[in-house]
Amino acid sequence: MSQIHVTATINGDVTEFLCEPDETLLDVLRDRLGLTGSKEGCGTGDCGACSVTVDGRLTCSCLMLGAEADGARVDTIEGMADGETLHPLQRKFLDHAALQCGICTPGILVAAKALLERNPDPTEEETRYWLAGNLCRCTGYDKIIRAVLDTAAEMREAR
Repeated sequence: MSQIHVTATINGDVTEFLCEPDETLLDVLRDRLGLTGSKEGCGTGDCGACSVTVDGRLTCSCLMLGAEADGARVDTIEGMADGETLHPLQRKFLDHAALQCGICTPGILVAAKALLERNPDPTEEETRYWLAGNLCRCTGYDKIIRAVLDTAAEMREAR
């Protein structure tokens, strides 16, 4: 198979890469671009560990081909912090001890950020529903939900 040339904006930077026609976006991010924050938990889109946003839409990168990113804006966990300054969600996850082993955390953070961009004032029920596609075996979900709701409140106060 011949490789496909792709140009995408990844975490704000225009990036060019070559990929195989059957190579997933997750594999491109991890193996070709060295962005290893997104994890492969299941490879079937069931766990959310590989969550990224593509043109603002929450996406399981294990289900998307790398070639499909051509011309798209892809945001990963690596693009969440502003240099050395953590995103408010990242700080609240630390404050609430809402992480354990780290496999699911990047995907949950990306999903939570997508939620707050879409709905800056989610209820607990809306937050639980939105994050239902992200599975965690370590923390339970209460600390995660509290961290997201606390971030939403902090961000509202800052406006």
